[in-house]
Amino acid sequence: MPDISERFDVAILGGGITGLTLALQLKRTDPDLQVTVLERGQHPVPEAAHKVGESSVEVQAHYLRDVLGLEEHLERDQLHKFGLRMFLTHAGNEDITRRVEYGQISEAPLASYQLDRGRLENALGTMVADLGVDFRQRCKVRDVELADGDDDHVVRVLDGEHEQEHTLRARWVVDATGRAGLLKRKLGLARPVGHRANASWFRIEHEIDVHQWSDDEQWRARVDGGLRRLSTNHLMGPGYWVWLIPLASGSTSVGIVAEDEAHSFEGFNTLQRTLDWLAEHEPQCAAEVRRHLEKIQDFRVMKDYAYGCTQVYSEDRWCLTGEAGVSIDPLYSSGGDLMAISNGLITDLVTRDSRGEDVREKAVAHNQVYLVLSEIWLVAYEGQYPVMGNPQVMVAKVIWDTIIYWAVPGLLFFHDKFRRLGDSPAAFANLQRTWLLHTRVQQFFREWHLVSNEPASDVFADPYSLLDFIVDLHNGMAAGLADDELEEQFGRNVDLLEHIAGQLVSTVVERLEQRGADDAAKARIEEWRCDELLREAVERYKERDPVDPIDSAWITLGSRPAAVTP
Repeated sequence: MPDISERFDVAILGGGITGLTLALQLKRTDPDLQVTVLERGQHPVPEAAHKVGESSVEVQAHYLRDVLGLEEHLERDQLHKFGLRMFLTHAGNEDITRRVEYGQISEAPLASYQLDRGRLENALGTMVADLGVDFRQRCKVRDVELADGDDDHVVRVLDGEHEQEHTLRARWVVDATGRAGLLKRKLGLARPVGHRANASWFRIEHEIDVHQWSDDEQWRARVDGGLRRLSTNHLMGPGYWVWLIPLASGSTSVGIVAEDEAHSFEGFNTLQRTLDWLAEHEPQCAAEVRRHLEKIQDFRVMKDYAYGCTQVYSEDRWCLTGEAGVSIDPLYSSGGDLMAISNGLITDLVTRDSRGEDVREKAVAHNQVYLVLSEIWLVAYEGQYPVMGNPQVMVAKVIWDTIIYWAVPGLLFFHDKFRRLGDSPAAFANLQRTWLLHTRVQQFFREWHLVSNEPASDVFADPYSLLDFIVDLHNGMAAGLADDELEEQFGRNVDLLEHIAGQLVSTVVERLEQRGADDAAKARIEEWRCDELLREAVERYKERDPVDPIDSAWITLGSRPAAVTP
């Protein structure tokens, strides 16, 4: 690399999945943009034992497949995901067939994928280079001098191969350095969050298939439209979950995620401690791993992984994307979704600016939209890990979280609405309305857990069977609505959320009272009845349900009220 000052339209700091997908999106949107990606590592990266973030859900899958045009790679080199699957705690977790199982029984209409990150990032590196992106490897960013006004930013770079330092200029600088957070640290933008959890994980060169953990043919026959192995399998207990994710290479990614208050990080922060922890909490998983110890490929940990950010996009043409800005929780694979949304908003700012538009107000609006979205995602996790030990509450929570995901961010992203949200007061108001309702419902789950935590077993909960309309919500993300139709549908979806929130509260109160609520439950019920937001949701439910009834079985692990005898 020459020791002179070169100029680019966009300098992307970091060449992992976030930086490379952003570069690809920028070049696919405007081929004339001059883009450089500055990556500290060297390609090709290893397969299997590379990075976590291997499970995708609908938003990231749509981004990779349809927005970036990676369908051929995904179909040829990755695995189709068979949905999210959870096994809730029962006794000592020694028999998977007795655990409450949440998961689909047949393929979902819209595909998502299990991602071997090494394979994906190697493919992305080749693609961006072929499109003319200046993809530099073994390249360390020493410093960034952010400019005022219309001047270019200056990036100081050390070429690791030749140990030469040089500078380059860029109109836009995007930090995609992940948890290193180069610009966040430089500008003091870190914002702590109340979610405190840790993780450890490893990859093992062996197919771990929960379907083989039992010879019970009746249990095996529950799932006949796909393979349990291809799900993102979660083994769940009080304050923790364990992931099992299959990779196209034949390896399996295994990880522990646990709230710090319930499970000390020191209890699973080495490989031996992780194996011991699994033996105590998830003995079937531990036994499977121990039979193949020699095939373990790596081991990593991450302490206190969640954090926020006070600003991600600036009027002065710098941005943070992916984990360089916000990191929330891996339970629903939200990191890939936030990456997709963020990259889209950044691409919108850069391409508008390249056409000569004044994007200062747009940068403020996009920044607000992204931070509100990250808060909506965060409340699904913050303080919620104790609920993971309560099968009935957790299944209801997962169904609620799925509905709100498809009804709001999924619908808006598939219709490319986020970059235009600031132009629609009604849509932004509905997003705020969703945030308030979602926050209160998540609190309700915590409160319900505290007054009702009964063991449950031998239950299979398929969300598509429990709720008829959930398939419509899933398909509705890709409905291709015109903008006025989209706004109407968004409003109807938020009305639906209020309806089912009211049903949730009404059903829980009714069942607690039928079973003879104790003093703590009675006090909690009275608080719910006095809560303005919950009361309004209950009223909406009582108005709508006689006309448009919704089966309450999603709240009650599939059980339904007994028929009333005349």
